[in-house]
Amino acid sequence: MTAGTIFQDTRTPLPVWFRAMWWLTTQKNGASALGLQRVLGLRKYETAWTWLHKLRRAMVRPGRDLLTGRVEVDEAYLGGQEEGLTGRQREEKALIVVAAQEDGRGIGRIRMRQIRDASAESLGAFLREAIQPGTVIHTDGWRGYSGATAQGFVHEVTKLHKYMEPASELLPRVHRVISLLRRWLMGTHQGAVSHKHLDYYLDEFTFRFNRRKSKSRGKLFFRLAQQAVAVDPVPYDLIVHPTRKRAKTRPQHIGAT
Repeated sequence: MTAGTIFQDTRTPLPVWFRAMWWLTTQKNGASALGLQRVLGLRKYETAWTWLHKLRRAMVRPGRDLLTGRVEVDEAYLGGQEEGLTGRQREEKALIVVAAQEDGRGIGRIRMRQIRDASAESLGAFLREAIQPGTVIHTDGWRGYSGATAQGFVHEVTKLHKYMEPASELLPRVHRVISLLRRWLMGTHQGAVSHKHLDYYLDEFTFRFNRRKSKSRGKLFFRLAQQAVAVDPVPYDLIVHPTRKRAKTRPQHIGAT
């Protein structure tokens, strides 16, 4: 029954896995490997760390609905300050791009991913992956978004240098998400997230944020369980040495995410 799922070749009884999944989805502020090790009484920290990474790969459903309506988009750096760099340059910091759907004065669904650079190629690929064509996207004046109109988006630009307000006020939703992400990474994970694993932590944050208003923890567990049996096995070597390719899922009806 576990063949072809993330549980393949496990020597641990499935009820223990289900306990891990329940604990993961019921922790409001996220889950750490140390916490999971303590809750399940696992002998090795590495076991808890590996389990969490397997489950994070089941938190995003390929083919999920794209963002629509009005969407704020901006980039941010994760990591310490770097001196002597200008614009969107970086050396050690990770560069991410975040899209936050407007919901009145609040925030609807979000999407985020790590990108190589802030070029039109990298940003354009994210827009196509995350946002429905025809959607109004609101950005700052960065030239990397200059091709958004040609890709079928309605591009609204607010150039920051024309205003006295900080970026956090001109694009409040996306900057609120970025602030919460940084706090989550520093609080739950003590900032100890490597660049090569960052995308999967972003997946976990997105999974939690988009379901933050759910009153049923059981539904979150159910969604994770559905994906856990749809995602292909993830060998330990792939977890330690991840690539940009996402785990594949077999076609089946999962439901909206």
